[in-house]
Amino acid sequence: MDARSTNMTARTQAARPHSIFLSAPDGLKLHVRAWGPRTAPGLPVVCLPGLARTTADFDHLAAALTEASPPPRAIFALDYRGRGRSDYDRNPANYSFAVELNDLIAALTALEIGRAVFVGTSRGGLLTMLLAAARPAVIAGAILNDIGPVIEPKGLVRIKGYVGKLPQPTSFEDAATVLRRLFGAQFSALTDDDWRAFAERTFDERGGRLVPNYDPRLAETLRGVDVEQPLPALWNEFDALAAAPVTVIRGANSDILSPATVKAMRARHKTLKTIEVPGQGHAPLLAEPALIARIQAFIEACERAV
Repeated sequence: MDARSTNMTARTQAARPHSIFLSAPDGLKLHVRAWGPRTAPGLPVVCLPGLARTTADFDHLAAALTEASPPPRAIFALDYRGRGRSDYDRNPANYSFAVELNDLIAALTALEIGRAVFVGTSRGGLLTMLLAAARPAVIAGAILNDIGPVIEPKGLVRIKGYVGKLPQPTSFEDAATVLRRLFGAQFSALTDDDWRAFAERTFDERGGRLVPNYDPRLAETLRGVDVEQPLPALWNEFDALAAAPVTVIRGANSDILSPATVKAMRARHKTLKTIEVPGQGHAPLLAEPALIARIQAFIEACERAV
């Protein structure tokens, strides 16, 4: 085998994810999906999913970044408690930002990550801002995927309408139909194959049934959501990112992140970069080659700045 073939084989193996299980501060088991060796010399990337989403949402992005990276780098994605392969919490009140931030800090410590680029989708972006306020030195750069300091209440009400309330599909094809019905207006550009893949990232097969891959009691975190009562804005937390490079990705059909909020973010963070994804809403899937190339370029720029 020549050197080129050896390098290609190494990149292919690095692109295959593996699982790491860690303990939260209260002993609950947390799952991390990892790509590449933990000791890779490149700046690591930490991916944080949305409220009822899992590490699977980053499979395509992480594999592409791992294969494309000139310096090998490690990429980690965290399943919050109650999601994916992490343990469910007996007390749903612990599905809170305060607890999840402590879980995130514990995971970073266990993984020996002192500095990284964070890719946060929706809730993951909020956690990134909270982390910036608590541990600013750990953030070498941040990509906020369809989230900002101001969350549109109409979008939150829409999310409240389906989290923990998805109908029981009979097959993955049926699940794809369910998801298309719920999100088709937001994701007008997806193909049949895209919806099938979306279904496989949303449901698990357990005991011969398809069930959502999160604790349905997550719905309790949205109990107080009211279209007439917007959530408090997180401008102080966003401002904690002032010293870090930041890119905001917005789905053109988003009902969570408004153009007005993006404009206000740009006014406060003078070097903020923005990307709008056509044909997608909340939150963009981070799978298109052109978008991945821009994410890769942003990570490399953060690496040069370290």
